[in-house]
Amino acid sequence: NNIQGVLAANDGLGNAAISALKARKLKQIPVTGQDATLQGIQNIVMGDQCMTVYKAIKKEADAAAKIAIALAKGETPTVSDSVNNGKKDVPSDFEEPVAVTKDNIKDYLGEPDFPKKEEICAGKVASACTEAGL
Repeated sequence: NNIQGVLAANDGLGNAAISALKARKLKQIPVTGQDATLQGIQNIVMGDQCMTVYKAIKKEADAAAKIAIALAKGETPTVSDSVNNGKKDVPSDFEEPVAVTKDNIKDYLGEPDFPKKEEICAGKVASACTEAGL
C-alpha cells in the first residue's frame, strides 16, 4: 500500500489506475501514460494524469512509407540515421516522441492524429480547459 506513482504503458492503463485510486478514495499520485489519447489528454487537463507520450503517427507512417517505396523500387532509401541490430547498421529514420503535459497541450492541437480541442474540452472537462488556457 505504498504506491508512489504509476508509469503506465498507455493512457488506457493510466486511466484504469486513476479510476482504481479514485474508487478507493486514495490520494492522487503521479500517473503517466502513452499515445496521447483523448482520454489521456482529458485526464491531464483535469489534473489526474501528469503526462502522456505523443508519437506523431502520421510522421512515422510517412517516413516508413518513404523507406518502403525506395526499397520496393530497388533504391537505397534516404534516411537520417541508423541502428545496429547486432550484426550490421540498419538505415533508419526516427521521429522524436514528445512528453505532453498541461503546459504544452496547445502546441499539438491541430496535428492530424492528436485529439481536437472540441473533443478534449467537451462536457465535464470544459471548465478545466478554460483554467488550462485551452
